[in-house]
Amino acid sequence: MSGTHHRSTTDDTTDRTSRSTKRRMLRREIPGTVGLIADPVDFAAMRRYRSFAFDDHQDYLRHVDDLLRSLAARGIHTTVALFDPEEYADFCAEQCLDPDSAASRSRFTAELAGTGPGLPYTGRPIDEIVPLLIDEAVRQATWESATTLLADLGTCADCGEDIGRSSFERAADILTRLVQGAGPGHHHLVCSIPTKDQQLVAVLHTETTAQPPERPPAAGAPGGPDGTPRLDGRESLDFVTVLAAGLGLGGPGGLVLRTTGAGPGDRVHGWRLDRGRLVPLSAAAVFNAYCTDADTGEPVAPEHGVDYCPGYEVDGPDPHHGTS
Repeated sequence: MSGTHHRSTTDDTTDRTSRSTKRRMLRREIPGTVGLIADPVDFAAMRRYRSFAFDDHQDYLRHVDDLLRSLAARGIHTTVALFDPEEYADFCAEQCLDPDSAASRSRFTAELAGTGPGLPYTGRPIDEIVPLLIDEAVRQATWESATTLLADLGTCADCGEDIGRSSFERAADILTRLVQGAGPGHHHLVCSIPTKDQQLVAVLHTETTAQPPERPPAAGAPGGPDGTPRLDGRESLDFVTVLAAGLGLGGPGGLVLRTTGAGPGDRVHGWRLDRGRLVPLSAAAVFNAYCTDADTGEPVAPEHGVDYCPGYEVDGPDPHHGTS
């Protein structure tokens, strides 16, 4: 009898099954990116490529929705990234790629995973993903613009201090004072800074809770469980960056804080930027700003249950790097 061991058909089948199972398990650990053309105008621009198979935006969105659900069902983590046709064309030109190619679109989408605005897919329907993705793109563009403005401010002619850095530090301190001064509740802040090229707008939602009775807070410093406001996260960074740009530029701008607390109604406070300083508005000025249509200038009826309050001091009296 020969000493050679003969593998059975069952053994071979078992090995193939095991390899296949392991590949599926490994595939679940490889994240994916789907480039989404969210805007109908951008979709129309992509139709000039023959290799782009879709001719109806809504039909395209339905197919993307099906694809995302299919990937999620297989346990694959997917990021949805905004696909911009102009950036894609530039990418192809820089990389010497044929833009009328699925392979080129795939390479560009892979780049988006690390550089472009994106959101993790969590099962939301596509009609909810589209506006969220557009908002994320606007947020990232705003932050990049504000960061560039801060970097371009240079150094103070008097002391040599980096104006952008000092403005950022001041803005972070101001934000803490804003939320502390508003007291316990849910806070919605909007900062708007007009610049030469665009309007920078940052929005922040945060909360503070009353301090435990056994540890009374210092005067004017309500906040989270330890008496500090909850200001971690990307929204806070974006807000501070935009506010810092306004402080450093020394031009006009405005900030509104609306608090929903334990009381029956909301409170609204307001400030304006004046020569690099955040100045409190009077209650009448806050009322006028909230009750005037920004486009037409016509009066708007005040909201029921909203208390229009003056701003309060949150900034130093004499910022060193203000623009006169």
